[in-house]
Amino acid sequence: MKNLSLLTLILVLIMAAASSCRQQEPQDIIPAITFSSGQTGSPEADTLAVKQEIFYGILTPVEICSIFRRTDARIAVDVLNPVDAAGDYLSASKAALNLGIYGVDMSYLKIFDMNNEMLEYMGAVKTLSDRLNIPSEYFTAPLRKIENNMADTDTVMSYLNEAYLNIEEHLGNNDRKSTAGLIVLGGWIEALYISTQQLLDINDPDPGVVQRIAAQKYTLNTLLSFLKNYYDDPVVVYYTKKLKFLKKYFDRFDIYFKEGDLEIDRKKQVLKASGSDMTISSETLRNIRDYAQKMREETISVGG
Repeated sequence: MKNLSLLTLILVLIMAAASSCRQQEPQDIIPAITFSSGQTGSPEADTLAVKQEIFYGILTPVEICSIFRRTDARIAVDVLNPVDAAGDYLSASKAALNLGIYGVDMSYLKIFDMNNEMLEYMGAVKTLSDRLNIPSEYFTAPLRKIENNMADTDTVMSYLNEAYLNIEEHLGNNDRKSTAGLIVLGGWIEALYISTQQLLDINDPDPGVVQRIAAQKYTLNTLLSFLKNYYDDPVVVYYTKKLKFLKKYFDRFDIYFKEGDLEIDRKKQVLKASGSDMTISSETLRNIRDYAQKMREETISVGG
């Protein structure tokens, strides 16, 4: 199979096999929530002619933040990893994981035009890049461009992404791809954590938010397959076990597309469809949210 860019779109779709449903006594059944992106009266109903895209490939931390750009969420700085913690991540693995986390946090702040705070997080990213012995020139050039284009969010986001692609290139050329994998993993954990903590209301879930969280099952499958290449790294093995546990919750539901409506763009690593349907329980949403929080808390903890 053709190798694609490590941090961008590198693997073809691995569809999750439908897991068998465990039988429960009637009194134990938790009502399920049915979502359809094409239901009459839904916000998406007027745009059915336009196929929506669901990413299933591995994205940079900056690209992952697209999940926040498509919602009406308000900024919540308190959910981010405190910038002051950057200097405390002494091991290479913790530096790599939190380089991904801070990348998502930094992009999240820019999406909401919190420029001063974003600059502080850029400093944290630079600190961790230095800890990983990534040459400063791979990061400083995009930063200079950002300072001159701070008002243009799309331009700034493209330069932030350029910085992460520079980091990817350096790590790949120096046989440190497992480190790059940990950066991707950290960013994915952070995006899932923020979206489930800030966007998801278990008691009154927004269908669009649930759709975006549920679609992460595709990226999770891709991420697990990618990390198999680096089982020589004990940290990768450790977090892979946690991802497999999380996968059990995502396997409790399936996403269905109408026959003939689904297109798979392997070049861009996206699924394209006018609508999709799924049935997911409040319990499953709560399980995903709680386990994402547990993984994130461990990932940002100092030490290790």
